[in-house]
Amino acid sequence: MKRVLVVCLGNICRSPIGEGLLKHHAQKHGLNLHVDSAGTSGWHQGDHADARSIEVMRAHGHDITDQRSRALVAEDLFTFDHILVMDSQNLNDMNRMAAGTASVERFVHGHDVPDPYYGGDRGFEQVYAMIDEAAENWVKSWSTN
Repeated sequence: MKRVLVVCLGNICRSPIGEGLLKHHAQKHGLNLHVDSAGTSGWHQGDHADARSIEVMRAHGHDITDQRSRALVAEDLFTFDHILVMDSQNLNDMNRMAAGTASVERFVHGHDVPDPYYGGDRGFEQVYAMIDEAAENWVKSWSTN
């Protein structure tokens, strides 16, 4: 079973959406996948996902209300096979940590997923669309390996 960690800054907006969508697409494609998420900061540790993330997921038929924010720890770099980060700052933060065995890549190849925290509700819909497409692509690529 592959183990995947999705990482953003606070683990309340983008990475909970990524976690939920990877789980959804893995189930849809019959892939046995363990997915978790974390933030490079511990600012929201223990909090639910942002209400706007919960709402955009609910609008598309997904429930992420059971997710809680947690901070990324060095052990994660050895516990997970793949760590998917949302933007270049997350990637820089990961690179400052000790090297691990996990492969670290952007969730959306070659692009940052913008942080919708300070934007309006429309930003969450745009982020959902980006993450949904990338999540399905990841799951399809892992299903063929």
